[in-house]
Amino acid sequence: MANHELLVGQNQDLLLQQNQYGEIGHNANFVLSRNHDLIRTEPIRDVDLVIRPTNGYDHKLATCRTHTDDVALSHDNVHDFDENGFDMDQIDYPGVEEDCAGVEKHDDQVLDVEYHEFGLHDGTELTLVKNQDLSDMELNQEMSIGPLSYMFSQHLQMTGGAPVLQQRALVAVTNHELTVGKEFPDVHSCRRALRDAAIALHFEIQTIKSDKTRFTAKCASEGCPWRIHAAKLPGVPTFTIRTVHNEHTCGGITHLGHQQASVQWVADVVAQSIKENPHYKPKEILEEIHRVHGITLSYKQAWRGKERIMATVRGNFEEDYRLLPQYCDMIERTNPGSIAKVYVDPVDNCFQSLFISFQASIYGFLNACRPLIGLDKTTLKSKYMGSLLFACGFDGDGAVFPLAFGVVNEENDANWMTFLAELHHLFEINAENMPRLTILSDRQKGVVDAVEANFPTAFHGFSMHHLVDSFQKEFNSSLLTNLFWEAAYVLTCVDFKKKLIEIQAMSPEAATWIQNIPLRFWATAYFEGTRMGLLEANIVECLSAWIAEASSLPIIQMMECIRRQLMTCFNERRETSMHWESDLVPPAERLVSEAYEQACTYQVFKAKESKFEVHCPNEGAFVVDIRTRSCYCRGWELSGLPCAHAIAALLSCRQNMRKFTETCFTVASYRKAYSQTIHPVPDKALWKEMTEQFPNGHNDAEVIIKPPKLLEQPVRPKKRRARTETVGRAKRMVHCSRCNQTGHFRTTCTAPI
Repeated sequence: MANHELLVGQNQDLLLQQNQYGEIGHNANFVLSRNHDLIRTEPIRDVDLVIRPTNGYDHKLATCRTHTDDVALSHDNVHDFDENGFDMDQIDYPGVEEDCAGVEKHDDQVLDVEYHEFGLHDGTELTLVKNQDLSDMELNQEMSIGPLSYMFSQHLQMTGGAPVLQQRALVAVTNHELTVGKEFPDVHSCRRALRDAAIALHFEIQTIKSDKTRFTAKCASEGCPWRIHAAKLPGVPTFTIRTVHNEHTCGGITHLGHQQASVQWVADVVAQSIKENPHYKPKEILEEIHRVHGITLSYKQAWRGKERIMATVRGNFEEDYRLLPQYCDMIERTNPGSIAKVYVDPVDNCFQSLFISFQASIYGFLNACRPLIGLDKTTLKSKYMGSLLFACGFDGDGAVFPLAFGVVNEENDANWMTFLAELHHLFEINAENMPRLTILSDRQKGVVDAVEANFPTAFHGFSMHHLVDSFQKEFNSSLLTNLFWEAAYVLTCVDFKKKLIEIQAMSPEAATWIQNIPLRFWATAYFEGTRMGLLEANIVECLSAWIAEASSLPIIQMMECIRRQLMTCFNERRETSMHWESDLVPPAERLVSEAYEQACTYQVFKAKESKFEVHCPNEGAFVVDIRTRSCYCRGWELSGLPCAHAIAALLSCRQNMRKFTETCFTVASYRKAYSQTIHPVPDKALWKEMTEQFPNGHNDAEVIIKPPKLLEQPVRPKKRRARTETVGRAKRMVHCSRCNQTGHFRTTCTAPI
């Protein structure tokens, strides 16, 4: 270009976003704000152009990527910039050396050309300050392309004209030119290209004819001559544009919506953003589309577009149910000894329940955990809803130890019975003798009946977490709630009665409510089994991070997410225990140390080899039997850790107090609990190949499982309420025009004529 003048041609379009400014800065700074595009036939994406003075002596053309700032310059010597060829310090294109030499040879001038036409959509005018002298630029000026954050930090910019207000942000980052002879792989690609061009250039199209061999469309505006026709080439699926009339007389659309902005278009636009961030909200999608494309959509369109992309990312819900038999087979192959079973309705093969327990969990529970199981459930948030059932143990550290998982179409008595029957079968095939278990659950009748039917010898207790929630709903008093907790924790019947008297004095109704629940199910003083100090099984709260991430996924992906969390948890706890140096796990070591400090002040009298009398200041005397590991305070047998009285007796006969704890509290048992590994499951694309290569003789994989039937949520019946203004008003008497009688209309009259 002669004398290196920056000219704005007659047919060039300057596209501006709403409330953006075209600015001419001080000392010949020409600034293009965000989404301001100079568009010619070769668009260059993601570049901003800023001309500003520097103190250097070299002429540099630098670039920096942004998201939506696009500049495309075209002159007599057109330079094709490769989309991925930008460098942070220079732009390499054919002829760059000649251009740099030309810049050094000639004076740099930027002339403001008057009376040039700028093509703006919706009839927007651009006002420029006339005769703005920008010719004082020196040779040491630097042409740089920088991010907006840098441009707006410069305080040398001055507004060179009135602001240009435009309702739309026009982004032409791709070439939407439709010319005769342009080819597309198929008719769908042709439609997509035309749709994208209409949205980018802000006009709507109306389809005249669309089939497998031809496609014809015109501008939706009445009287506009724009029209296009594409047809299929013979012998190949390729479509090509045959005729096109590119001129518009309508001036584009004037509203903020767009006919071609369909759900599929929304999905195509935000596909990459959702894949990078699956938690991308529909509200954020709406904001991005309005900011980038200037289109206002409904929330439902954004939500459906996201769901369409998520279906491709996470898979199909129906497909996951169909693959459940293969998934169960893969779990048993990759984790030998594990149990994975799926149950269906024998009538229509609809899904009913899924039971999964990994061999590592079974081994760890039977060999190293407390003989205590907690039952809990949570509601799923996926397409077909359902519930997730848990059966968890507790390790020596007091942490939840997941034993078995169950997915059911709905939480009911039958599904709880099936789940606990599988849990009972698990112990039968993995343990020589059924362990004497203590099971904690809520007061749901279906759970109580299922526990009694499948574990008749187990001690069943109610979780205090659920009892306290019900108590607080009935009696909204923190003081009463604290007394309720204290009554549950006391170890002797005498102390329990004292607490109950305190509650009775504050609220007789609360005391009656507590006594209506059988004490053997929740009060430590009356409980027949051993809780090891655990009165609540708030499993859902402990596993909330796992559930929140997985509850909305298809069933196989949900179970895979839980399996990965469980696999990682086992490994982390295994590695953490390697740093422990004491004989007991940290919580048990702390409790024993505190009891030891108290025991040092006690006086011990030996009755015989294993029985002692321990005198405590202000507490009285307690009898301790180290052979049966019992104390009159009941602390030793109920918690599994020696109480202060027992430690005093053990110290008097020079015994190691840590050896008289339950084995589940030792570090060796803790490491044994997590010694087994939960192995990964291969991708579903490999399942068929592995099944064919190593058949197991089962025909379960041939069963096609259908999704569960969606349950209709109960609807509150509508009530006919009398209006306030009609209360007490006499009813209007109706009159029949046929028989001249009152009480009915002509249409309902039955009197003879």
